[in-house]
Parts: sequence; C-alpha cells; structure tokens
Amino acid sequence: MGKCFANNDTSIQIIFQQIAVISRKDNYFCLSKSICTMIQRIQTFFLLLVGLISGVLPFVLSLWIDADGNAVFAKNVLWISVMFYASAALALISIFMYKNRQNQFVMNRLNMILNLFLLGFFVYRSLSLSGESNISEKGIGMLIPVFSIVFLVLANRAIKKDEDLVKSVDRLR
Repeated sequence: MGKCFANNDTSIQIIFQQIAVISRKDNYFCLSKSICTMIQRIQTFFLLLVGLISGVLPFVLSLWIDADGNAVFAKNVLWISVMFYASAALALISIFMYKNRQNQFVMNRLNMILNLFLLGFFVYRSLSLSGESNISEKGIGMLIPVFSIVFLVLANRAIKKDEDLVKSVDRLR
C-alpha cells in the first residue's frame, strides 16, 4: 500500500513540474521570445488583417460587373492582381520588421500609397465612363483598398505609440 502512494506522489510531482513548464509565458505562447513580442503587438494584428484583406478578398469578391453581365475579379486583370499581391506582401514583410519600427512605419506608408493608387484607379474607372458603356455595376471589391488604408493607419498609429514609449524610457535613463 505504501508503494502505491509513493508512485502516485512522484507522478503528481512530475505533472506539477510539467504544468509549471507549460504555464511559463515563453513556452506556452511560442518557442522564441522575439516572436512572442511580435505577436503581442496590436499592429501585428492590423497588418495581418491587411495581408488577408489584400491577398484573399479581391479574388473572392467581384470588383465590378461589365456590360455583358460578367463579374470582373482581380485575377482577371493582371496588373490589379499584382498590385493586391504587392500590398499583401508589403503588409506581411512589415510584420517581420518589428525590431526596426521606423522602417516598419515607412513600409506601411508605401503600402498606403499603393492602396491609394488602386483606389484612385477604381474611382477613375467608375466615374469616367459615360452611359454604362463598360461598367454596369460596381462591386464591393472596389472598397478593399479603403479597408486596407484604414488598418494601415491604425497600425502606424500603434507603431508611433510604441516609438514614443521607447523614447520616453530612454529619456529617463
């Protein structure tokens, strides 16, 4: 009877040791501490949203419907699909530039300019045609650059907030 309790005590100690190891923040959330700091930042979430919005939605939602009734997606126009892929790639690259906040900020600004160019093209295309000649209906996909710009602005605001916090801590030293 004593051996049975001894085995249970050691197994319970082993379980408690494993729980203690798992409950440590570094081991529970991820394997590397640098990746943990990247995941914990709100701008990573915003940039991931931009990557998903620009990389997936233009190929699912139609940009417009032409006069023949065919839905036009980003994959139908090569340069538009390249621009959306570039926007998604810039957002994902910017996520991994978390150690250099200034470069991350500039990369997001370039991504905003790219999305503004896309938005300008969509507005020009929808307003310059007369009499429903080429575009009969605008699709919801034309608003994708607007959502990307909003999330990029939110990400830049969070990056600026982090940068100001680091500068204030450096002043105290």
